Amino acid sequence: MTIRVIIVDDQAMVRAGFAALLSAQADIDVVGEAPDGRRGIEVSRGTHPDVVLMDVRMPEMDGLAAARALLDPPVGVVHRPKVLMLTTFDVDDYVYEALRAGASGFLLKDAPPADLISAVRVVAAGEALLAPSVTRRLIADFAQQRPAPRKDRSLRLKGLTPRETEVLELIARGLSNREIADHLILAEQTVKTHIGRVLAKLGLRDRAQAVIFAYESGLVAPGG
Repeated sequence: MTIRVIIVDDQAMVRAGFAALLSAQADIDVVGEAPDGRRGIEVSRGTHPDVVLMDVRMPEMDGLAAARALLDPPVGVVHRPKVLMLTTFDVDDYVYEALRAGASGFLLKDAPPADLISAVRVVAAGEALLAPSVTRRLIADFAQQRPAPRKDRSLRLKGLTPRETEVLELIARGLSNREIADHLILAEQTVKTHIGRVLAKLGLRDRAQAVIFAYESGLVAPGG
């Protein structure tokens, strides 16, 4: 199945470079591009992409506002693409808020071409870009700025089994499925099943939101 992608960035050369790179892949089709968030929303609503590559800082409407609009659309709009944020900086407050809004992760603009291609495939498959240590640091820093657990989220944890709670904690600590499987002495497929149940029970879109939830519920403490 071909992955449909649009690129939203205020730099024409960045859009052209990313489009050329991604279009050269047999399984990726670039179906549109836009120079700002507002136009990006229009293009997304018209083309229904699987993945939106969204620059963080843009004129007219920034990537955060556009991501929120795409991931929490108005009544009558059913299409919700995966959103992958693009940033020039490895620490950016906008990234925290984008993850909370439902973005599937972020990628540095100067990442190697292979990383961009891989990121699009990973996000399209429903995973989140949380493996790099820099992302773990970002989310830990984000949680540290908001140390008080939210009661509503703490209560929702009670709906998980002890094993599911354990898996959620390990996700939040940045472990991959394989690492979780090794830690708990389980088959990797069993771990994937547990993760699916955790997301379903908590009403979360993906692994990125699971990490944010774990911190905001108090299950995991920053640096703990």
